[in-house]
Amino acid sequence: MPLGTLDRTPPPFFRQGPSALTKLLFCAALAILLMVADARFKLATPARAALALALHPVQRLLLTPVDAWDKLGDYLRGTERAMAAENQARLQLVQQAERLSRAQELQAENERLRKLLGLRPALQVEALTAEVLYETPDPYSRKVVIDRGSRQGVQPGSPVINDAGVLGQVTRVYTLSSEVTLLNDKDAAIPVLNMRTQQRNAAFGSADGSSMELRFLAANADIKIGDLLTTSGLDGVYPSGLPVAKVTSVERRGDTSFASVGLQPLAQPDSARHVLVLQPLAAFESARAEAAAAAASEAASALAVKAAKKAEKKAERAEKAEAHAARAAASGASR
Repeated sequence: MPLGTLDRTPPPFFRQGPSALTKLLFCAALAILLMVADARFKLATPARAALALALHPVQRLLLTPVDAWDKLGDYLRGTERAMAAENQARLQLVQQAERLSRAQELQAENERLRKLLGLRPALQVEALTAEVLYETPDPYSRKVVIDRGSRQGVQPGSPVINDAGVLGQVTRVYTLSSEVTLLNDKDAAIPVLNMRTQQRNAAFGSADGSSMELRFLAANADIKIGDLLTTSGLDGVYPSGLPVAKVTSVERRGDTSFASVGLQPLAQPDSARHVLVLQPLAAFESARAEAAAAAASEAASALAVKAAKKAEKKAERAEKAEAHAARAAASGASR
């Protein structure tokens, strides 16, 4: 093939159009024009919205693993938070229940203390508040220990009461505590007065320490179930009028001349918490007698002082009268 017949023109792949600089300037101008037109006339907003709508399913599909992982983490963390919240709620419920029980206990305690404080002005003797610490471990006696002793002024033989009535009597005094023998102790005794019949007797603790009884009461005595027994005040220890017990049973048998009378203490020794320790009536009477004697001596001395002052005033008036008379006599003689 002769050389002159060959096509020497470049193939289309290697054909060159506008220069690269021209293309760059054109594209830059077109980009600026489009940005200005989009900013002024919002031309690209519909196209952008259409493109976002078309790509949304693809985006959601690509985000599915990430969302699933996040949801799994939230579920686990939510479960832990729910368990922690449940435990916290249970703890708060227990605390609230405990507070509620304490509030009920405090309310009942306040009511008992108010009753005690309301009873104190009506008493004829001085009273000291105390709290029951524990019951003595002796199974053959009914005794409790209170938190007041000789340092607080507790004396042996002092009556102990609560808001319901007489609880017992102080039988042993220590420095900071005292031992109280309850009325239902087998060795306890207290003089009582039947409020219905005004009959006096003595109540003793039962042998088993669960209740009380009247001894040496005539079989034909006028006593009924429900009668209220109070302190008579004849023993010089208990003030009169304090509730002691109620009659719960009366048994009259023909083979004996005495009636069997069962009593129930009103103070409920097993549930006593706060008590009042009274000054023994004999000590109170002696102290009151001493106070009355001291008051009488003070009154007598005050009267003596007043009489002496009156005598001095009378003497001064007499001296003044004599001096006036002497001056009058002297002036008459000079005339």
